[in-house]
Amino acid sequence: MIENTFCHINGVGKKTEARLWGAGIHAWTDVSAAHDLPVGPSAAAWIRSELAASEKSLQEGRVGYFSRRLPPDQQWRLFGTFRTRTAYLDIETTGLFRASNRITTIALYDGTAIRCYVNGQNLQDFPGDISRYDLLVTYNGKSFDIPFIERFFNIRIPHAHIDLRHVLAGLGFKGGLKGCEKQMGIDRKDLDGIDGYLAVLLWQEYEKTGSLSALETLMAYNAEDTVNLEFLMHTAYNLKVSRTPFAQTMALVRPERPRVPFAAHPGLVHRIVEKSLVHGAYPERRADEPGV
Repeated sequence: MIENTFCHINGVGKKTEARLWGAGIHAWTDVSAAHDLPVGPSAAAWIRSELAASEKSLQEGRVGYFSRRLPPDQQWRLFGTFRTRTAYLDIETTGLFRASNRITTIALYDGTAIRCYVNGQNLQDFPGDISRYDLLVTYNGKSFDIPFIERFFNIRIPHAHIDLRHVLAGLGFKGGLKGCEKQMGIDRKDLDGIDGYLAVLLWQEYEKTGSLSALETLMAYNAEDTVNLEFLMHTAYNLKVSRTPFAQTMALVRPERPRVPFAAHPGLVHRIVEKSLVHGAYPERRADEPGV
Protein backbone atom coordinates (compact mmCIF):
# COMPACT_ATOMS: atom_id res chain seq x y z
CA MET A 1 0.00 0.00 0.00
CA ILE A 2 2.94 2.34 0.57
CA GLU A 3 3.73 2.43 -3.15
CA ASN A 4 0.11 3.44 -3.80
CA THR A 5 0.29 6.22 -1.23
CA PHE A 6 0.67 9.92 -1.95
CA CYS A 7 -0.72 11.51 1.22
CA HIS A 8 2.67 11.19 2.94
CA ILE A 9 3.92 13.98 0.69
CA ASN A 10 3.74 17.38 2.33
CA GLY A 11 0.92 19.35 0.72
CA VAL A 12 -0.85 16.28 -0.67
CA GLY A 13 -3.99 15.57 1.32
CA LYS A 14 -6.45 12.72 0.99
CA LYS A 15 -8.57 14.68 -1.53
CA THR A 16 -5.59 15.21 -3.83
CA GLU A 17 -4.59 11.58 -3.41
CA ALA A 18 -8.13 10.51 -4.35
CA ARG A 19 -7.94 12.75 -7.42
CA LEU A 20 -4.69 11.07 -8.46
CA TRP A 21 -6.21 7.64 -7.97
CA GLY A 22 -9.31 8.68 -9.91
CA ALA A 23 -7.13 9.75 -12.83
CA GLY A 24 -5.53 6.31 -12.95
CA ILE A 25 -2.40 7.33 -11.05
CA HIS A 26 -2.62 4.36 -8.68
CA ALA A 27 1.06 3.88 -7.86
CA TRP A 28 4.37 5.71 -7.82
CA THR A 29 5.34 4.04 -11.11
CA ASP A 30 2.29 5.61 -12.75
CA VAL A 31 3.66 9.07 -11.94
CA SER A 32 6.83 8.33 -13.86
CA ALA A 33 4.86 7.08 -16.84
CA ALA A 34 2.29 9.88 -16.86
CA HIS A 35 2.82 12.94 -19.03
CA ASP A 36 0.41 15.03 -16.98
CA LEU A 37 -0.91 14.78 -13.42
CA PRO A 38 -4.34 16.10 -12.33
CA VAL A 39 -2.67 18.88 -10.31
CA GLY A 40 -0.97 22.16 -11.16
CA PRO A 41 2.52 22.21 -12.70
CA SER A 42 4.33 23.21 -9.51
CA ALA A 43 2.47 20.57 -7.49
CA ALA A 44 3.28 17.95 -10.13
CA ALA A 45 6.98 18.84 -10.00
CA TRP A 46 6.90 18.65 -6.20
CA ILE A 47 5.22 15.24 -6.20
CA ARG A 48 7.75 13.86 -8.67
CA SER A 49 10.71 15.09 -6.62
CA GLU A 50 9.24 13.80 -3.36
CA LEU A 51 8.55 10.39 -4.84
CA ALA A 52 12.20 10.07 -5.78
CA ALA A 53 13.04 10.46 -2.09
CA SER A 54 10.26 8.04 -1.19
CA GLU A 55 11.56 5.38 -3.56
CA LYS A 56 15.04 5.71 -2.10
CA SER A 57 13.70 5.47 1.46
CA LEU A 58 11.67 2.37 0.58
CA GLN A 59 14.70 0.69 -0.99
CA GLU A 60 16.63 1.39 2.21
CA GLY A 61 13.79 0.06 4.35
CA ARG A 62 13.34 3.30 6.28
CA VAL A 63 9.98 2.70 7.96
CA GLY A 64 10.34 5.83 10.06
CA TYR A 65 10.53 8.02 6.96
CA PHE A 66 6.97 7.06 6.06
CA SER A 67 5.68 6.90 9.62
CA ARG A 68 6.74 10.50 10.27
CA ARG A 69 5.05 11.73 7.10
CA LEU A 70 1.80 9.78 7.10
CA PRO A 71 -1.20 11.39 8.84
CA PRO A 72 -2.04 9.73 12.20
CA ASP A 73 -5.16 8.06 10.79
CA GLN A 74 -3.19 6.56 7.89
CA GLN A 75 -0.42 4.79 9.81
CA TRP A 76 -2.16 1.47 9.08
CA ARG A 77 -0.77 1.68 5.54
CA LEU A 78 2.69 0.81 6.84
CA PHE A 79 1.62 -2.72 7.69
CA GLY A 80 1.20 -4.17 4.21
CA THR A 81 4.75 -3.28 3.20
CA PHE A 82 6.57 -3.74 6.51
CA ARG A 83 4.66 -6.58 8.20
CA THR A 84 7.67 -8.93 8.12
CA ARG A 85 9.50 -6.41 10.34
CA THR A 86 6.61 -6.02 12.77
CA ALA A 87 6.32 -6.99 16.44
CA TYR A 88 3.02 -7.27 18.30
CA LEU A 89 3.45 -6.08 21.86
CA ASP A 90 1.55 -6.12 25.15
CA ILE A 91 2.61 -5.57 28.77
CA GLU A 92 1.15 -6.42 32.17
CA THR A 93 1.89 -4.31 35.22
CA THR A 94 1.25 -4.05 38.95
CA GLY A 95 -1.08 -1.10 38.24
CA LEU A 96 -1.95 1.66 35.80
CA PHE A 97 0.25 4.43 37.19
CA ARG A 98 3.68 4.60 35.58
CA ALA A 99 5.28 6.51 38.43
CA SER A 100 4.58 3.95 41.16
CA ASN A 101 4.11 0.59 39.44
CA ARG A 102 6.23 -2.04 37.74
CA ILE A 103 6.08 -4.16 34.63
CA THR A 104 5.37 -7.78 35.54
CA THR A 105 5.38 -9.51 32.15
CA ILE A 106 5.78 -8.58 28.49
CA ALA A 107 4.68 -10.65 25.50
CA LEU A 108 6.26 -10.07 22.09
CA TYR A 109 5.14 -11.82 18.92
CA ASP A 110 6.63 -11.33 15.46
CA GLY A 111 4.38 -13.60 13.43
CA THR A 112 6.71 -16.55 14.00
CA ALA A 113 7.87 -16.72 17.62
CA ILE A 114 6.23 -15.75 20.91
CA ARG A 115 8.66 -14.32 23.44
CA CYS A 116 7.67 -13.75 27.04
CA TYR A 117 9.57 -11.71 29.59
CA VAL A 118 9.02 -12.03 33.35
CA ASN A 119 10.08 -9.61 36.05
CA GLY A 120 12.81 -11.22 38.12
CA GLN A 121 13.71 -13.69 35.36
CA ASN A 122 14.49 -12.30 31.90
CA LEU A 123 12.80 -8.89 31.71
CA GLN A 124 16.20 -7.26 31.15
CA ASP A 125 16.40 -8.99 27.74
CA PHE A 126 13.46 -7.03 26.35
CA PRO A 127 15.18 -3.76 25.32
CA GLY A 128 17.72 -5.62 23.20
CA ASP A 129 15.10 -7.86 21.60
CA ILE A 130 12.69 -5.06 20.67
CA SER A 131 15.48 -3.26 18.81
CA ARG A 132 15.36 -5.98 16.13
CA TYR A 133 12.03 -4.69 14.82
CA ASP A 134 11.00 -1.53 12.98
CA LEU A 135 7.21 -1.46 13.40
CA LEU A 136 5.14 -2.10 16.53
CA VAL A 137 1.46 -3.01 16.73
CA THR A 138 -0.34 -2.54 20.05
CA TYR A 139 -3.78 -1.85 21.45
CA ASN A 140 -3.71 1.44 23.38
CA GLY A 141 0.07 1.25 23.36
CA LYS A 142 0.65 4.89 22.52
CA SER A 143 -1.10 5.95 25.71
CA PHE A 144 -0.10 3.08 27.99
CA ASP A 145 2.38 0.36 26.99
CA ILE A 146 5.07 2.43 25.28
CA PRO A 147 5.24 5.28 27.85
CA PHE A 148 5.26 2.67 30.64
CA ILE A 149 8.12 0.75 28.99
CA GLU A 150 10.15 3.89 28.35
CA ARG A 151 9.91 5.02 31.94
CA PHE A 152 10.45 1.58 33.45
CA PHE A 153 13.60 0.81 31.43
CA ASN A 154 14.70 4.43 31.04
CA ILE A 155 14.92 3.95 27.28
CA ARG A 156 13.31 5.43 24.21
CA ILE A 157 11.19 3.33 21.84
CA PRO A 158 11.59 5.15 18.49
CA HIS A 159 9.77 2.56 16.38
CA ALA A 160 7.00 3.28 13.93
CA HIS A 161 3.81 2.36 15.74
CA ILE A 162 0.28 1.34 14.76
CA ASP A 163 -2.10 1.64 17.72
CA LEU A 164 -5.08 -0.57 16.92
CA ARG A 165 -7.28 1.17 19.45
CA HIS A 166 -7.52 4.15 17.10
CA VAL A 167 -7.56 2.14 13.86
CA LEU A 168 -10.40 -0.10 15.07
CA ALA A 169 -12.36 2.83 16.50
CA GLY A 170 -12.23 4.43 13.07
CA LEU A 171 -13.81 1.24 11.70
CA GLY A 172 -16.55 1.27 14.35
CA PHE A 173 -15.06 -1.31 16.72
CA LYS A 174 -14.95 -0.12 20.33
CA GLY A 175 -15.25 -1.56 23.83
CA GLY A 176 -11.61 -2.26 24.65
CA LEU A 177 -9.41 -5.01 23.25
CA LYS A 178 -11.65 -7.82 24.50
CA GLY A 179 -14.76 -6.11 23.14
CA CYS A 180 -13.17 -5.77 19.69
CA GLU A 181 -12.11 -9.41 19.79
CA LYS A 182 -15.64 -10.57 20.58
CA GLN A 183 -17.05 -8.47 17.75
CA MET A 184 -14.64 -10.23 15.39
CA GLY A 185 -15.49 -13.70 16.69
CA ILE A 186 -12.39 -14.42 18.78
CA ASP A 187 -13.05 -16.91 21.58
CA ARG A 188 -10.57 -16.86 24.47
CA LYS A 189 -11.90 -20.12 25.94
CA ASP A 190 -10.30 -20.64 29.39
CA LEU A 191 -9.01 -17.07 29.38
CA ASP A 192 -12.45 -15.56 28.80
CA GLY A 193 -13.31 -13.21 31.64
CA ILE A 194 -9.72 -12.51 32.67
CA ASP A 195 -8.99 -8.80 32.49
CA GLY A 196 -6.18 -6.39 33.34
CA TYR A 197 -7.13 -6.19 37.01
CA LEU A 198 -7.15 -9.97 37.41
CA ALA A 199 -3.72 -9.98 35.76
CA VAL A 200 -2.55 -7.82 38.68
CA LEU A 201 -4.04 -10.30 41.16
CA LEU A 202 -2.37 -13.22 39.39
CA TRP A 203 1.00 -11.52 39.76
CA GLN A 204 0.33 -10.84 43.42
CA GLU A 205 -0.52 -14.51 43.92
CA TYR A 206 2.72 -15.51 42.22
CA GLU A 207 4.80 -13.11 44.33
CA LYS A 208 3.18 -14.12 47.61
CA THR A 209 3.03 -17.88 47.14
CA GLY A 210 5.42 -18.70 44.28
CA SER A 211 2.47 -20.29 42.43
CA LEU A 212 3.69 -21.33 38.99
CA SER A 213 0.05 -21.86 38.00
CA ALA A 214 -0.64 -18.19 38.66
CA LEU A 215 2.41 -17.15 36.64
CA GLU A 216 1.52 -19.46 33.75
CA THR A 217 -2.05 -18.14 33.67
CA LEU A 218 -0.74 -14.58 33.59
CA MET A 219 1.68 -15.43 30.79
CA ALA A 220 -1.09 -17.19 28.86
CA TYR A 221 -3.27 -14.10 29.19
CA ASN A 222 -0.44 -11.77 28.16
CA ALA A 223 0.50 -13.93 25.17
CA GLU A 224 -3.16 -14.22 24.11
CA ASP A 225 -3.44 -10.44 24.03
CA THR A 226 -0.40 -10.28 21.78
CA VAL A 227 -1.15 -13.00 19.23
CA ASN A 228 -4.71 -11.72 18.86
CA LEU A 229 -3.27 -8.40 17.74
CA GLU A 230 -2.03 -10.12 14.59
CA PHE A 231 -5.56 -11.23 13.66
CA LEU A 232 -6.99 -7.80 14.48
CA MET A 233 -4.27 -6.01 12.49
CA HIS A 234 -4.82 -8.10 9.37
CA THR A 235 -8.59 -7.68 9.66
CA ALA A 236 -8.33 -3.91 10.18
CA TYR A 237 -5.87 -3.55 7.31
CA ASN A 238 -8.17 -5.42 4.91
CA LEU A 239 -11.18 -3.36 5.99
CA LYS A 240 -9.21 -0.17 5.41
CA VAL A 241 -7.96 -1.37 2.02
CA SER A 242 -11.55 -2.23 1.04
CA ARG A 243 -12.26 1.51 1.12
CA THR A 244 -9.59 2.22 -1.51
CA PRO A 245 -9.40 1.34 -5.23
CA PHE A 246 -7.11 -1.58 -4.30
CA ALA A 247 -9.55 -3.85 -2.48
CA GLN A 248 -9.04 -6.70 -4.93
CA THR A 249 -5.25 -6.58 -5.07
CA MET A 250 -4.00 -5.39 -1.69
CA ALA A 251 -5.99 -7.53 0.76
CA LEU A 252 -3.81 -9.76 2.95
CA VAL A 253 -4.37 -13.41 3.77
CA ARG A 254 -4.68 -13.79 7.53
CA PRO A 255 -2.01 -16.17 8.87
CA GLU A 256 -2.82 -19.18 10.99
CA ARG A 257 -3.09 -18.49 14.67
CA PRO A 258 0.00 -19.71 16.59
CA ARG A 259 -0.23 -22.07 19.52
CA VAL A 260 0.25 -20.21 22.79
CA PRO A 261 2.74 -22.27 24.85
CA PHE A 262 1.03 -21.51 28.17
CA ALA A 263 -2.26 -22.63 29.65
CA ALA A 264 -4.73 -20.95 31.97
CA HIS A 265 -5.69 -22.61 35.25
CA PRO A 266 -9.44 -21.88 35.60
CA GLY A 267 -9.71 -23.31 39.11
CA LEU A 268 -7.02 -20.97 40.40
CA VAL A 269 -8.61 -18.02 38.62
CA HIS A 270 -11.97 -18.82 40.22
CA ARG A 271 -10.40 -18.98 43.70
CA ILE A 272 -8.62 -15.65 43.23
CA VAL A 273 -11.79 -13.93 42.03
CA GLU A 274 -13.86 -15.40 44.88
CA LYS A 275 -11.27 -14.31 47.46
CA SER A 276 -11.18 -10.80 45.99
CA LEU A 277 -14.97 -10.52 46.01
CA VAL A 278 -15.11 -11.57 49.65
CA HIS A 279 -12.66 -8.82 50.54
CA GLY A 280 -14.35 -6.29 48.24
CA ALA A 281 -11.15 -5.89 46.27
CA TYR A 282 -12.40 -6.72 42.76
CA PRO A 283 -13.54 -3.43 41.20
CA GLU A 284 -16.09 -2.84 38.51
CA ARG A 285 -14.11 -2.27 35.30
CA ARG A 286 -14.85 0.07 32.42
CA ALA A 287 -14.64 -1.40 28.95
CA ASP A 288 -12.34 1.36 27.72
CA GLU A 289 -9.67 0.98 30.40
CA PRO A 290 -6.20 -0.19 29.36
CA GLY A 291 -5.80 -3.93 29.66
CA VAL A 292 -9.50 -4.75 29.39
